[in-house]
Formats: sequence, structure tokens, C-alpha cells
Amino acid sequence: MAIVKPFKGIRPPKDLVEQVESRPYDVLDSEEARAEAGDNEKSLYHIIKPEIDFPIGTSEYDPRVYEKAAENFQKFQDKGWLKQDSEEMYYIYAQTMNGKTQFGLVVAAAVEDYMNGVIKKHELTRRDKEEDRMKHVRVNNANLEPVFFAYPDNAVLDALVSRIAATTPEYDFIAPIDGFRHQLWLVKEPEDIRTITEAFAAIPYLYIADGHHRSAAAALVGAEKAKQNPNHKGDEEYNYFMAVCFPASQLTILDYNRVVKDLNGLTSEQFLDAVRKNFIVEDKGTEIYKPAKLHEFSLYLDGHWFSLVAKDGTFDDSDPIGSLDVDISSRLILEDILQLGDLRSSKRIDFVGGLRGLGELKRRVDSGEMRMALALYPVSMKQIMNIADSGNIMPPKATWFEPKLRSGLVIHKLI
Repeated sequence: MAIVKPFKGIRPPKDLVEQVESRPYDVLDSEEARAEAGDNEKSLYHIIKPEIDFPIGTSEYDPRVYEKAAENFQKFQDKGWLKQDSEEMYYIYAQTMNGKTQFGLVVAAAVEDYMNGVIKKHELTRRDKEEDRMKHVRVNNANLEPVFFAYPDNAVLDALVSRIAATTPEYDFIAPIDGFRHQLWLVKEPEDIRTITEAFAAIPYLYIADGHHRSAAAALVGAEKAKQNPNHKGDEEYNYFMAVCFPASQLTILDYNRVVKDLNGLTSEQFLDAVRKNFIVEDKGTEIYKPAKLHEFSLYLDGHWFSLVAKDGTFDDSDPIGSLDVDISSRLILEDILQLGDLRSSKRIDFVGGLRGLGELKRRVDSGEMRMALALYPVSMKQIMNIADSGNIMPPKATWFEPKLRSGLVIHKLI
């Protein structure tokens, strides 16, 4: 059963939140962060992307960069741009995209739950990325950015969230880059806090939706601190890390598409002939064509869109991994025909989140940068939970959640 607790969040005063908040560290590069921060000294990018305070070209992994993160975090607190709440509480975080709102609970989740599998994973993590985030957590002694969890829908939590969300929020703003609305409420009443804690204690599993590297880093640093503390009792703040937990039914997963630089030495016709072995191929013309159902793909090649429908026998619907469209396309096209090898390290492929639209695929192929594009039907949250429950791992670059959590609304200190 899931262990969560309230915590004394560190967050911006209401009148400064829009100057402090930012996109997550891993959705933009250093120069994009530098441009977005501009001359705003209160931008959280100075803490989560502190390489922007160094000359262009400075590595984000330079030891001085981590030190700068800690220096800036302390500066933000000293100047009152970030202040710690005086009492432990939960927070409700709502995001509205295209008229649809999802409501998450900001909690301190247990490191123990991550280690023993109550918090379930569906993606592999890379040690180098884990170590980067571990350094960031260590040097700041805090979880600067939340991870993104899903939980099976719960009527008790739904009722509580609905009641509190009907009141005036602490924060309410439209983010400048994504154009989505973000709201935050404080949950301070002891009875409400008890209700949330007890409701989660009845939920068997939590599922990492987004933020596998941040989850691993936060949990590993917490476990590390426990080992290093000769007086460890188990109730220290480092035994928990910050997560925003959403009901699974509210989440939006977008397609995560592929663009490839070459056809592995094949002509276009040879490539299409090879694809026809396992797919029903139909030329849809020059207008953008989006897959309409599971096991249908859109291929963009030579200015034309093609529908590819996987033939019977090419996948097993009873196999939680083998029935995924990302596995079907990887196995039968990217590996068998194009021989791309490990998709996480291949330089011949790139991945495009669905928020950019299929027009971005067309643009990158038409520019000559890429040779072809492959669009997939989105994975469902049910598929993700089934895979996590079965102990399997999804193929790389399978899910794209939107909207992304904004960083800087709440921070969790480990002390």
C-alpha cells in the first residue's frame, strides 16, 4: 500500500510565482533555458539549469554548475523569492490543456515504496542521467522538481479534490510557453490531510507516468542518506521525495513519433515492398494523415502519407509488450528493415513528441534533414499500468505526457 505524507513546501510568494516557475529541466536545452530566463534573475532555470549563468558552451555536468545550483537555491531563499511553509500540508495542482483539466495531489512519496515496487516503473533508466539528477538532489538537499505519478481512480480523493478546487486557488496563471493554465491549492485542514494519507494507504500501487530518472535519483539519494546516518530512524524527510499524483483516467498521453535519417541503403520502393510483408500499405496522398486506431501507423515518405496496418499474426494481443504499437513498429520496421539497433543510442533516429503535431514530421523530412517519418497511435494509461503490473519494461520513447508539470510551484527539502 502507498505511503505518502504532507510536507512543508518551499514555494514562491503569490505575486512572484510567474517569475519563478519554469518548464522542467529535461524538456529544453541550455540555450533555450538561457533565452527563456532572459534577464529574469528570479527564473528557476538559474537553479535547475544553472549552466545558463556561465559562458555559452559550459557543460551542464561541470562541477561548478552543480555548485551554482546550490548557491542560487540559497540566494532565492535569502531574498524571499522562495519561502518555506510553516506547517506540513498537501497541495492540489491542476493543469488545463485544450479545455480539459487534470487534478493532481502533491505529496511526499516514500523512498521505501520505490525500492520495494509499490511505486511501479515502465521504463528503463540510464545511469548517467540518474547520476546527474542525484548530484543535483545532493548539492541542493532538496527535490527541486516533482515527478509525475498516476494512481487508480479513487472516489474519496476525487470528492476531496473537487471540494477544495471549488475554492479560490493560491496560484492561478497561464504559462507563457505552453499556453496552459496552472493552479495550486493548499490543503491544510488536519481532517483533509488525514483523509488523503489514509486514502493512499488503501491504494496498492502508484505508477510513474513521467520522470523515471528523477524518481530513481530522488529515491537513491534518500536511501544513500539513510545509510550514512548512524542515527537513522526512518521518519527523516530524506525518506520521502516529491511527486504529483493524478487519477489515471484524467491523464492525456500523446503520440511519440519517429523520424529516420536514411532507408538503410534501400530505394523508396524497395523499402515499401519490405514494409508490405507485415503491413497493409495504402497511399493516402499528400495531406497529413493521422493513425486512427491501434496497430495503424502513418508513414511519410517522398511527399506522400501512407497508412500502415499491421497484419494478423504480426503481434500477440495477449502479450502486454508485443501488442504495443511502439514494439510492432520497432521490431518490424526500425529493426528488421532499417537495422537501427538500440533506439536509445542510434544516431540515425530522432523522436518527436505529439504536441508538435504531424506537421513537424513533414517539415523535418521535407527539409532533407530526415528521409522518412513514422507516426504512432498513442499508448493508453491502461496499457502502461498493465505493463508495469506484469513487471515488464516499455520500449524506449513510447509515451509523451502533456501537459508537463511546471517546476518551482512547490519544492521539497530533505532536511
